Amino acid sequence: MLRRIALAVLVTLALCLTVLPAWAGSYLDRAALLLDEARKEGDMLQPRTFDKELVLVVKALAEARARVAQKMEVPAQVTKAHPHLLLVLANYERAATAAEDGNFKKFMEHLTTARDEDRNFRAILRELGYTLPDVNAKK
Repeated sequence: MLRRIALAVLVTLALCLTVLPAWAGSYLDRAALLLDEARKEGDMLQPRTFDKELVLVVKALAEARARVAQKMEVPAQVTKAHPHLLLVLANYERAATAAEDGNFKKFMEHLTTARDEDRNFRAILRELGYTLPDVNAKK
C-alpha cells in the first residue's frame, strides 16, 4: 500500500514538472507577440513622428495591446514578471500619445522607458526559469 502511494506521488510529481513549462507557454507566446509588435511599431515610428496618420494607427494598436495585456490570464509561475509587461506596453502607448501631441522629447523618454522595462521583463522571466519564444522563428 505504501509503495502504491509513493509511486502515485512520484508519477504526479513527474507530470507536474514536465507540464510546468506548458502552463506558462501560452502566456509566453502572447507576451512575445505583444512585445515584438510594440517594439517594431516604436522603431518604425521613431523617425516618422511627423506622420500623423501613422501615429494614429500606432496609437490605436498600442492602446489595444495595453488593454489586452491588462486582461490576460497570468500563470502563477510568472506573476512576478507581468507588471513589467504592463509597464512596457503602457510606455509604448504613452510614446504614441506624445508623438500625437508633437512632443518628440517625451516620445523618446517613453520609448526608452519601454525598452528598459522590456529588458527587466525578460530578465525576471530568465530568473524564473523561462524565456520568451522567438516570434520570427519558422518551425
